[in-house]
Amino acid sequence: MTHKTIFITQDQFAKSLIQRLDTAAQITSPDIAERLRFARERAIGAQKIASTSTAWSLAPQTSGVFALGGGNFNLFSKLGMIVPLVALVVGLIAINQLQNDYRAKEIADVDAALLTDDLPPAAYADQGFGQFLKLQTER
Repeated sequence: MTHKTIFITQDQFAKSLIQRLDTAAQITSPDIAERLRFARERAIGAQKIASTSTAWSLAPQTSGVFALGGGNFNLFSKLGMIVPLVALVVGLIAINQLQNDYRAKEIADVDAALLTDDLPPAAYADQGFGQFLKLQTER
């Protein structure tokens, strides 16, 4: 079984679709044709409204569905966009502050352990001290 890929242009597809729709329109009942005409007029009206409104605002359309390209841009829609952004920035600042506090506490713990140990801090920096510790653990 071989599969054959067929490439058609947009124009060819549009012509084929128009032909099928015309054929189906001839066999539809008058009440369905009237409902289709009404839906077509409503879609054209919605397209005219959408083309004249702002492209990046969100507003409810006549059907109650939120769509890009609404109309008025009120205070609540502005707050709806600003509040999550502010929450994100505050969260990132809080995480950064907590991480800095955690690192400072770790460094303070290591410093306190070094300063309260019996050995001087210079002993830990000495390379021979590592060898000394290995010899002590072997005994």
